[in-house]
Amino acid sequence: MSTTSPMPSPPFPSPDSTVLRLIVANAINSVRTGEATVEEAILHAAVHGWCEGHVQGEDECPGCDFRGKLPKAPNN
Repeated sequence: MSTTSPMPSPPFPSPDSTVLRLIVANAINSVRTGEATVEEAILHAAVHGWCEGHVQGEDECPGCDFRGKLPKAPNN
């Protein structure tokens, strides 16, 4: 999923990501139902949001030179 957002490439998920919206909605719901504290919900959302951004980055980025001699991901 690509976006015209000024944000850099992942690990930042696209602001219009369906998965990111689900992560945020689940965090809000967990606080409203008492399943989690605000701090727990924020931590959970941050970790999963970063992870989704990382996955998105692997899908979009053919590889970076800073990785040294590691092979670059093929574009599927």
